[in-house]
Amino acid sequence: MRHHVQTAEIKRRIRLAWAAFGKLRLIFKSNMNNSLKRKVFDTCVLPVLTYGAETLTLTKASENKLRVAQRAMERSMLGITLRDRMTNQWIRDQTKVVDVMERIASLKWSWAGHIARRTDERWTKKIMDWRPNEKRPRGRPPERWTNSIKKTAGKNWQQVAMDRSKWKQIGEAYIQQWIEAG
Repeated sequence: MRHHVQTAEIKRRIRLAWAAFGKLRLIFKSNMNNSLKRKVFDTCVLPVLTYGAETLTLTKASENKLRVAQRAMERSMLGITLRDRMTNQWIRDQTKVVDVMERIASLKWSWAGHIARRTDERWTKKIMDWRPNEKRPRGRPPERWTNSIKKTAGKNWQQVAMDRSKWKQIGEAYIQQWIEAG
């Protein structure tokens, strides 16, 4: 059930990002240099694509959908099609836009640190430790939101997050793993 809701949200985010991209099509199709197009993309389209994604537990399929949508927008910015058979690396070298998964990882890391440092008893802090009474299904359990954070910062990640400078340093490694995965 939860997976279905997140898939629908990813599709919705992609549609909204395409709408934002479409409104700026005159800029992206113009002969303007790529550095200006990149700034417009990074400030006007990428935030629409990544809004709220720091709270999602993304699957490989979701990550792929987001990256595919971003690559399609980048190809459109450059005026090329899939038939031109340009590599993803060549496209990124031309556009130099921020990778969607890099941005989501950065947002998620910041959000996790922010929540861990909270001293009040808001629901966002309480839900980190909450586990439903129901038994998890057989087979490979679904990924939890905190799993990727625990892999990088350890099981006591909430205590680690109290030291902002250490949290930021570890966060760079966390974000780097998302860059390398893409």
